[in-house]
Amino acid sequence: MKLLTLAASSSRQSINKHLAMYAASLVTGAEVDILDINDFEMPLYSIDRETETGIPVLAKDFLNRIAQADAIIISFAEHNGSYTAAYKNLFDWASRIDPKVYQNKPMLLLATSPGPSGASTVLTAAVNSAPYFAGDVKASLSIPSFYDNFDLETQQLTNTEFHQKLQTLVTTL
Repeated sequence: MKLLTLAASSSRQSINKHLAMYAASLVTGAEVDILDINDFEMPLYSIDRETETGIPVLAKDFLNRIAQADAIIISFAEHNGSYTAAYKNLFDWASRIDPKVYQNKPMLLLATSPGPSGASTVLTAAVNSAPYFAGDVKASLSIPSFYDNFDLETQQLTNTEFHQKLQTLVTTL
């Protein structure tokens, strides 16, 4: 299985990238394609810009990466209760090419934050909106208090309950 894995964050030290990569490592036999949204930096979307300059090739490249995958893992960072600007901009451009951005791929949606809510607000939004964009959400999981539940040195969840739950959820892909 070819597994597209990404953190919906532009932070180079993204805790969501750590979580997404950890989840991908639990998928037995997967060929993991790591997508860094920093490689897809585009002008801020607007209808005027689209009319004047067209759709950036990077938006097409993003959709092509999704097309090549058999399944997708996304871990969402939460900024002010919503998507990060970087992910939302990439998504907005891609959806102008094809509103079925996720191309009916099975998806595992994750989120984490340093605080007790675990980015649950953005995760709820992502889970609820994905079907409108041809996302086949198989499962979702929020990990609260990231630094209390994940060891950056070993790159593993230290909370047994969260580990077991994630281990089960990756089998849905």
